[in-house]
This record gives sequence, C-alpha cells and structure tokens, in this order.
Amino acid sequence: MLYKRTHMCGELRLSDEGSSVVLNGWVAKARSLGSLVFVDIRDKTGITQVTFNEDVPADIHEMAKSLRSEYCIGVKGVVRERSSKNAGIPTGEIEVFATDMVIYSKSETPPIYVRDDDNVDDNLRLKYRYLDLRKNKMQRNLTFRHKVVKCARDYFDEMGFTEVETPILIKPTPEGARDYIVPSRIHNGYFYALPQSPQMFKQLLMVSGTDRYIQIAKCFRDEDLRADRQPEFTQIDLEMSFAGVDDVIEVQEGFLKRVMKEVKGIDIETPFPRMTYAEAMERYGSDKPDTRFDIELIKLNDVFEGCGFGVFTDNLAAGGDIRGICVPGGAHEFSRKKIDKLTSEVKHYGAKSLFWIKEEADGISSSIGKFFSDEELKAVLDKCGAKAGDAVFIVSGTSKVTYDSLGFLRRRIAGILGMLDDNQYNFLWVVDFPMFEKDEEGTIKAMHHPFTQPKLDELYKLDNGDIMSLNANAYDIVLNGVELGGGSVRIHDKELQKKMFEVLGLTEEECQVKFGFLIEAFKYGAPPHAGLAYGLDRLVMLLLGEKSIREVIAFPKNQNAECPVCEAPAPAGEGQLEELGIEVVQQAD
Repeated sequence: MLYKRTHMCGELRLSDEGSSVVLNGWVAKARSLGSLVFVDIRDKTGITQVTFNEDVPADIHEMAKSLRSEYCIGVKGVVRERSSKNAGIPTGEIEVFATDMVIYSKSETPPIYVRDDDNVDDNLRLKYRYLDLRKNKMQRNLTFRHKVVKCARDYFDEMGFTEVETPILIKPTPEGARDYIVPSRIHNGYFYALPQSPQMFKQLLMVSGTDRYIQIAKCFRDEDLRADRQPEFTQIDLEMSFAGVDDVIEVQEGFLKRVMKEVKGIDIETPFPRMTYAEAMERYGSDKPDTRFDIELIKLNDVFEGCGFGVFTDNLAAGGDIRGICVPGGAHEFSRKKIDKLTSEVKHYGAKSLFWIKEEADGISSSIGKFFSDEELKAVLDKCGAKAGDAVFIVSGTSKVTYDSLGFLRRRIAGILGMLDDNQYNFLWVVDFPMFEKDEEGTIKAMHHPFTQPKLDELYKLDNGDIMSLNANAYDIVLNGVELGGGSVRIHDKELQKKMFEVLGLTEEECQVKFGFLIEAFKYGAPPHAGLAYGLDRLVMLLLGEKSIREVIAFPKNQNAECPVCEAPAPAGEGQLEELGIEVVQQAD
C-alpha cells in the first residue's frame, strides 16, 4: 500500500490547521508515553511531529509504539496547533494527529546517527553515505548545488550559449596532471584517457561555428587529494567566439551576480576589482589573494642591505628576497609557543625560519634582537607601518619561498585573529599571468596550457630572448582567497601556435601526435575565441561555507581516492584482463 502524499514534511504551517494531510518519510525520533506516541517524520525538506493518541485504531496505536529510527513510513492525519511549540524548526507551531499509518519498510539500528550534529568519523559517513545524505544539512547542500546548476543553465541560455556534451573517452594529452587511462578491447594495446577538461573539444566547437558553448562537464585528474580536490570533479565549462578578455569577464560577472542573488539572496556590486598577477604576488604572496583583511607583504631588502646579519645578507647576495607582514595586535596575541607553531607551518613552504619583531609597551623584543639595535629594529617596524602592540613576521629566502610562506601566513593569522568573515564575499579578477614558468629541472612549461594566447603587444619578447617575462591573456576569478575558475584567450593563429610549441620544446612530430586534430582544424578558419571554467564543487562549497568539497558531492572519494560505498577501485576479473590483453604486475613496496 502506498499513501499518496499531499505535503512534504517541512512544508506545513499554522495556516494549514484543520487540513487532512498525508506525509511520507523516515522516522527521525519516536517517543512512547503510553497513551501518547510522538513520532518525528523526516524527508529532505524537514521534520514534522506526528502524534498518535487513543483515538486511532488499536492496531495503528500498537504499530506506532513499534516504530524505531529510520523506519520508512506513511502517515495520514489532521494538522493541529501544538500546545508546546518548537521554535527551533519551521514546522514547530503545528503537529499532525494521526488517523492511519503504514510501515513501508523497517530499519535495523543504523551504523551512524542521521542528524546534523552527529560528529561521526568521516570514513563512516562516506561508507554509509546513503544514510549520511538523509541529514537535513546534506539534503540542503544537494538542493543548493542543484539551484546553482539550474541558475547557470538558465543564465547562459539567455546569453546565447548552447549546451554541448563532449566525449568522455578521449586521446591521452598532456594537461598538467596524470590521466586516468581506459584500455580498449577492440583496439588491443591502445588506450583512451578520461578528460582532465574538455579544452580541445570546446575549441573545436568554436571552429565549428557553435559560437557560445557551455557544459556541466565531468573531469578527471589522477592527483593527490585534499579538501577541495577530488579525482573526478565537475566544471561549469564555457567558451565564446569573437571574444576577448573584457567580453568573457563581463558575461561571467553577470552570471556570478545572478547566482549570488538567486541562491544567496545577496546583491553584489559589479564590475569586480582587477589585479595583475604581479601585483597580487607582490602585495599578497598569492595569485588567489584573500582581500577581506588588510595584511599585505612589505619588501624589506633595502632595510637589511648590508646589515651584517649573515642569514639576510647572504640571501640578498644570492638574489633572494626579504619580506614581512605587520599583524595588528600581534605582540600580545602571539606568544613564543604560538610563533613556534607558525614557524613549523611555514617550513612546509620552504622557509628555513620565521623571524619576528614586537613593539610592546615595555619596548621592542625580537628573535633577531642580538643582531640589531633597537633603532634598527624600529626602522623595520616603521617600514611595515607597525604601531604599539603590533608584531612583524619576516621570511628570508627566494622570491618563491617568501611569497608562498607569507601568502600562507597572512591568511593563517587572519583566521586565528577572527578576521575572516564568512558572510563577506570579495570577488576579484587576477589577470595578466605569466605565459611560462620553469619546473624544478629548469624546463619551460606553459603556466596555463599551450593554447593560451600571449599578450599580443609583448610578442617581441619571443624573439629577444626575454620569454620568461612574457605575459598571457589569462585570468582567474577569485573569491575570498580561493580560485573559483580560470580561463584565457586562446591562440587561433596556427603560426603563433606553432611558435608556442617550439618554445615549449615540442617537435613537429610530438605536436602531431598530441594535438594533431586541433592543429588540423585551425587550418580551416578558426575564429578568435576565449573561455573559462568554474570548479562547480568549489563554488558551491564556498557559497555554503563548507570546508570540503566532499560536503557538496553526493558520493565523493576518500583521501585515498576510494569510494567507500561501492568499494572502488577493485580488481578486474581474469577474463576481463585477458580480453583486454593486460597482465597485472604487482609492484614491490
């Protein structure tokens, strides 16, 4: 028997008093007081209290007494005003007096509590995710994600974008991370790759005349995991023909303004601020700066030039940098013990030590006090704009080390000091990224990808040998210190594309093997085009104030890239492997 419901469990209000209703859901809690049985019934919208008294048939009353957590039930009844109201839930002014009930299925004792404040171990949550998802919070998160996706589809449809699906089984190509490889049964010894992004196919769509493309695209990268990274993730993927940087930014600001209004109820101002990559690194030590608080990096090379302190002078002589940050009220807040902990943390970013100077009521104290006079330390404090009660933290090393260490430290300290307001949304465009970077071996790599267009007024740098200072028409959208998405104007000129490949050390044969189909397409009238991709999981996570994208993905992988629900990955059968021509060789530990 199935009761056709009239309302969801979170919908009823005092205005429904006297209505006959049918609710379906799960038992969140059951309390038997003899003649009265109180049952909280839950679905994805919320909870309603159902009361069984002696007016119901005896068999229904006994059935109500047998209810346990997570039984799946249907209830018929009449809405009444509660005598003791519960202000903690939207339905707290009413209850449903039951007239009939059906038990659809019973539940064993659940291995986890189905409530938002359960504090259960994350591994158990993921193993029993189908129970974890019954929580009101998780259902709210999934519904919120749905609304963001719907908003994207509606907005970009209105802006003339066409949603097109691109292939999942593609050719392995270098995009910065390891590919997930899929063997072909039909073509023995050959492999597909799962796409790290739809990059080349969306560029082909521009060549095809699609003009404006969007896709809610599944992407795959075989890389180490962290809170905001999964082996499979979702992008809001976009591309526009006959568009430049300003065109892309204008359209995306309209989208983000719409999302914030529709799903958060917040009006945000546009246009967003823009900052070059060089300025972001110089001021914040990060290409995704959090601008909700005013702690910036200060270059101290001139202050310490010829100071006689070997750690500083040797670093400067080797072409390094010395930078600091001023922390308001830091003198009192950061004890030696707390500074030691911060020192340990910045070492992960290459800093050998964290130096500090405090301006306290009884004078100046410093970890380098025995190497400098109070007047010299005061000059450093003044350079950093420090006032009484402030602290200055200093890192000496290569430019990368000082940027990375202090970029991390400024945000870490802001968190400790309560300066990160989750209700503040600081959107920012970071533009003009370097075209190239070098890896640890000194090999030149594309910072974004090899199809990114360089700044056309800087192309002379390709011929004068100054290629490392060449900037790209690339841009990232940043929110509160997190990169929401990134993109670029693409190269559509086949000769310029060929030159980029040469700079990256790719032979003509390698280019054909890796990118031949795209190079071929560019022979037939490729339009100027540009695009961007958002990390959907990351965007939803930030707007919900969650700390991990696992909280906004229905069935995420754990930190070992495993699915605890279905226990993937798993061994393949001997027959499957033989059919694919694959032999598994166990690697030594």
